[in-house]
Amino acid sequence: MEEDFKKLYEENYSKMVRLCLGYVSGDKDMAKDLTQEVFIKVWRNFNSFRNESAITTWLYRIAVNTCLMNLRKTKKAPITDAVFQDNTIDTAPEKEREQQFQKMYQCIDTLGPTNKAIILMELEGIPQKEIAQVTGLKHEAIRTRIHRIKNELKKCVNHE
Repeated sequence: MEEDFKKLYEENYSKMVRLCLGYVSGDKDMAKDLTQEVFIKVWRNFNSFRNESAITTWLYRIAVNTCLMNLRKTKKAPITDAVFQDNTIDTAPEKEREQQFQKMYQCIDTLGPTNKAIILMELEGIPQKEIAQVTGLKHEAIRTRIHRIKNELKKCVNHE
């Protein structure tokens, strides 16, 4: 069991951090805290996994639920430039890229919980059928929503 958990952790840790980043407006420390909470829950319930879906689907379901519970518990703080500043690299292209990420997180932040979960998993490269399992929606509905969400985000990022 310990080896299986370790493998799951190593293969999915960075994916979970990136997913959680989208729920906490890019706050890296908070995303890591939530990811740790996700893996604690996975560890505690590892033996109860029933293999009714892929283990990654189960993992993403736990991560989405953990992030949503965190959003309900805490007041959402506005995104500030300080969250995205990285003083180790001081180049114009890097700053521009960070500003783009910041704007994207702000736009993702405006989405409802389900759409936020869908687009964050899509950005992570999760297969749409697996996203459908995690969210409980039909695959066709996921495809349609992703298209609409992307259009909405594009308009938001471009200030349309």
